[in-house]
Order: sequence, then C-alpha cells, then structure tokens
Amino acid sequence: MLLARLPSKMDERPWHRHYDPGVPTSIDYERITLPQMLERAAEATPERTALVFARSRLTYRELLSEVRRFAAALEHLGVGRETAVAIHLPNLPQTVIAYYAVLTLGGRVVLTNPLYTPREIEHQWKDAGCEVAITGDWLWNRVLELRGRVPVREFVLASIPEYLPFPWRQIAPLKLRKADPPLIARVAPEKGVHRFRDLIQRQRLSRWPRTGSETDVDLESIALLQYTGGTTGVSKAAMLTHRNLSVNAQQTRAWLGSTLGEHEVVLNALPLFHVYGMTVGMNLATLLGGTNVLLPNPRDTRALVQAIARERVTLFPGVPNLYNSLNQYPGIERIDVSSVKYCLSGSAPIAPEVLKRFEELTGALVIEGFGMTETSPLTHANPLGGGRKIGTVGLPISDTDARVVDPGDSERELPVGVEGELVVRGPQVMTGYWKREDETRLVLHDGWMHTGDLSVMDEQGYFRIVGRKKDMINSGGLKVFPDEVDAVLMSHDAILEAATIGVPDEKRGEVVKSFVVRKPGRALDVEEVLRHCRESLAPYKIPREIEFLSELPKSSVLKILRRELREREIAKRRIR
Repeated sequence: MLLARLPSKMDERPWHRHYDPGVPTSIDYERITLPQMLERAAEATPERTALVFARSRLTYRELLSEVRRFAAALEHLGVGRETAVAIHLPNLPQTVIAYYAVLTLGGRVVLTNPLYTPREIEHQWKDAGCEVAITGDWLWNRVLELRGRVPVREFVLASIPEYLPFPWRQIAPLKLRKADPPLIARVAPEKGVHRFRDLIQRQRLSRWPRTGSETDVDLESIALLQYTGGTTGVSKAAMLTHRNLSVNAQQTRAWLGSTLGEHEVVLNALPLFHVYGMTVGMNLATLLGGTNVLLPNPRDTRALVQAIARERVTLFPGVPNLYNSLNQYPGIERIDVSSVKYCLSGSAPIAPEVLKRFEELTGALVIEGFGMTETSPLTHANPLGGGRKIGTVGLPISDTDARVVDPGDSERELPVGVEGELVVRGPQVMTGYWKREDETRLVLHDGWMHTGDLSVMDEQGYFRIVGRKKDMINSGGLKVFPDEVDAVLMSHDAILEAATIGVPDEKRGEVVKSFVVRKPGRALDVEEVLRHCRESLAPYKIPREIEFLSELPKSSVLKILRRELREREIAKRRIR
C-alpha cells in the first residue's frame, strides 16, 4: 500500500520549489513503519550484517529476534501504546534494539543525551512522562538520585560488554573499569531495576508476534518526543509521528537514488540521540537493508578511521568536525579510506578547504544539506548528479516546499537574492511541540514550519543559510541556548548578571563565551565559575571563555544586548 498523496496545494509548483532535472520532485511513500522496515530487511537478507559494534556483529535475523524479545520484555513491564520510554545511551546495539522495540509496541521514544546532568535529565523525563528508562550501568549513579523525582517506575540497565563476543566480553570490563570516568559499574539487584540482556534471555516468544502487533501502529501517532530548544531556546519536545520518520527516511533514500548499491555500509558516528544520526544513519541503513556501523564516541578519531577502513564504509553522514578530524589524523594518507562514496554534511557550514581535503583523501562526494529536529530532520540537500553548489544547503528534497519570508511579516515572500527567514512545508514536518500549544503556534502556520534561520535563495532555487533569527549557539553541531547557560550562571550566589554568546571558532564553528558581572564585594575567579557550570550543564554547554565585566550593555528597557557583545567580540578578533 502507498501513503495517500499529499494535499493538492502541496503539488502546486510555487516559485520557491525549483529542482535539478536529476532529482525527484515527488515520490510515492510506502505505508510502512520503521519496525516493518526492519522486518522486511530481515526477511530479504537474514544473514546480512545489520549492526557492527567494536568486535560484535548482529545479522538482520539476530537483530529482529532481539527486538522482538525486548519488545515482549517491555510489554511485561507495562509498555504499550503511548507509553513514554527514555533511551539514555550512546551508540550501542542496545540503543538500536530498544528504539525499534518501543516503536513496535506503539510506545513513544524519548532519546536522552547520556552526557546530560541530572537536572537536564529530570526536565526531559518529567515533561515527557517517562514510565520506563533504559540507561547504562555506568550512568546509574547519575540517574539514581532522580528516583522519586521523575515518573519512571522501571529502569533497565545496559552494559557495554554484553553484546561483545567471547572472549572480548570477559576482557572488555578490565579496560572499561580503568577509563576515566569508568564505563562499567556493578549495580545491586533490586525491585524495579532490570538488566537489559537478562530481560531478553529470559523472554519466551511463544506469544510473539501477537496478532497484528507489528502491523497495526497508526502512522499518525507519535513515535518520538525529540527534545530541542526549537526557535525560542526553551527546551521542549517535537512530536514526530511514525509517518514523519518513515517518510523522511524514504525521502533521503530517494534523494540518493540510483547511486545506492545492493549493500551499503553506513557509518553512524553521529549520536543516535540526535535526530540527524537517528534518521540519516540508523533508519536509512535499516530501510536500505544495509550495515549500520556504530561508534559510541564521535571524538575518537582513531576508532572512526579504523571503522571506515575495516568495514569498508560507503555512506558517511556527518558534520564538518568529523570530516576535519579525519583530515588531520596522523598518517591518514597511508590508510585506505577509499570505500566512502557519499557524505551528507549538516549542522554547520563546511569550510571549502576541509571539503576539498576530505574528498582528495577518500574519493567521496560531500554534499551539504539542511534540517532541524522539527522536520525529522532533512529538508534540503545538494543533488548528487553534478548539481552540487558548495556553500549552499542545496534544494528542497522530494515533496518539500521552501521559501524565504520577511522575518517581521511571514505572509510576505521575499524575492530571489533577498535575505529572510526560511520556512518549509512537507510530510516530514512535526505535528507540534509536546504540551506547548502556544510555542507550536509561534512556528507552525498553515503547515509551514518557521525555522528561525535566515536564508537566501538564488535563481536556481538553491538555498544558503546566512545566520540565525535567534541567539542559538551552534558549537560543533550541538545546540547551546544562552538563556539556559545564563540561568545556571545566575544561580551562583556571587554572580550579579550574566550574558552568553557564541563567538567564531575555526574548529567548532562557534564556542560558548559568557560575560559575568560579580556582585559588589564578592570575589570570584574563572575556575570557580566553570566548576559551578559543570554541576548543571553538559560538557558542550560549558563556556569555553569567561570574561568579567563591570556591567553589561542594556537597552532602554534594561534588556541585555547580546548582539552588542557579539559585535564587540567579532571586532576584537578581527583586530587580532
């Protein structure tokens, strides 16, 4: 069966939908959920490798079996339709298994960054109403203090070695205990705390699959509550449906088109808890019936290079820092990374010299694209068939409209070459923000998603991102919102005022810098400020630079002028 065609107004070809002749303007979408994609791949190629993690491999037959067993275990723990389940893990086999198992049951996945502090975790899990949390044994002490403060009633603990083959499963714990901090921990058994692998091994499948259990999930129901700062900086969850996620994976496949071979190997160095890695990595690989190579630490360049060379990776979705880290890896010229065919680069602009160097080393084609959490995420990409324009995010992908509007009057479309706010419309756009109708109304108008990004469209319909409507900081592809950092800074009893901005950085695109005003008569140094931030902020949100000022610039209504601070900082760096 095919999804119903989009409303007729989507098929009108306004001036803002221009296409290269080699890319599809519209496709027919299968009515298929993500777990059904996994089922189909397991039926077609049961012995093909589905997951690679360190020295472990799972075939599609094995992966589907693990997903079904874990789904049955979760069902016994009370997970069903609309149950919110937190997955608080890096890129591990358990992350993939849990993700597809929850979706199989019609539950709602809540992907949580394992680097988050208890304060950040508590906000997400309470807001989403998570009843079950799947986390790591090495993360348990961080999660433990939340018991009683979050609605989670059942905890499932994964351990990094549990999917490694013999003898590595026995050897790995020795190394993991020596890590700083340790990456394995013993957790005493107690009520409401379960071991991931034990749940699967104890599960009998006599009742699975239940009648219709894997085919009756409503495509319009919520599959994922994906937290983001959105366009206003307030942490909230984009409601992404089964249809959103399925369609965006299919759109990505259609865009790559005939370039795909029979067996693609996808490198998933991007975190699965980020919608980019989830869709363009994990879900695309499953749709293709390809191999998904999992890397839990994207900063481990040695592991990244080894994975490409050993597994003969063909598709590499990433961000500029990943490509640049490979470029700078010692001895990279002597390592065979020529298997890589295509890379989709997102989250930040890629420097032309980084792109050129990477393509020289690998022979791959790097295309830039654009997306956001609220759009599952992909909305734009450069064509593969000779139509690439470096420095742009390309064209709207299949069945996606985009236009540039006046930031002060969204009804007024702006002509070619004029800077304005980028708005998009398509089947991958979220239904709204979870429990935040007012926030939803700010960004969704008649099906159009207001991105908050400033853009320019050229005569051929290619879009270039030129800035941000809001003050969001993009540090190495990770979003940092100044209000959150300032709130933590202001919670220090010696800080009177604080203002945080993003300042240009050659390596990360932007880094976080905070300006701090001490309370009169109070002593405070940089190290004390950073120590305070570490208690409540994930590492990438912690300011890289702290500058003490006697006062902050303010408007006539006493609003702190971050723009002025940013302009000063840029001017100062130019002088240097």
